[in-house]
Amino acid sequence: MSKMPLERVKSFIKKFDETLEPIVLNEEMHTSEAAARMLGVETGQIAKSILFKCGSEFGLFVAAGDVRIDPKKVKQQLGPGKVKMASAEEVLEMTGFQPGAVCPYALAANLPIYLDESLARFDTVYTAAGIPESLLPVSLDVLKDMTGGTVINLQK
Repeated sequence: MSKMPLERVKSFIKKFDETLEPIVLNEEMHTSEAAARMLGVETGQIAKSILFKCGSEFGLFVAAGDVRIDPKKVKQQLGPGKVKMASAEEVLEMTGFQPGAVCPYALAANLPIYLDESLARFDTVYTAAGIPESLLPVSLDVLKDMTGGTVINLQK
């Protein structure tokens, strides 16, 4: 993992689609709402990637920015144990990205990835792209191909 996060992301996405290019803005976006405002899109179009832990199992869950992920549905995917959001250290170790810049591809570890069906409402969603000021516009179909993720209902 020697490449800088944005460069690692760019390298990875070029394997899937030469036309994909992250958008890099002048300031960090700390919430889905802030990112949506900056891009002039709906909050739901900003895909949030959250690393959950259940017992010793990790999984990356991706949903539209305007929905809540149901911990019971996380538990159904990850198995026994208490469902917790991963710590900042675990996020960095497992994904290779800082919290707030986690994208569901070009990950440090091989993680199961679950894509919420809420993302299907939009032709284009925006995932983080390795640094807090970057986003990647992508369709759910391409995101599914890039991540190998499973599309399921994760909503509360």
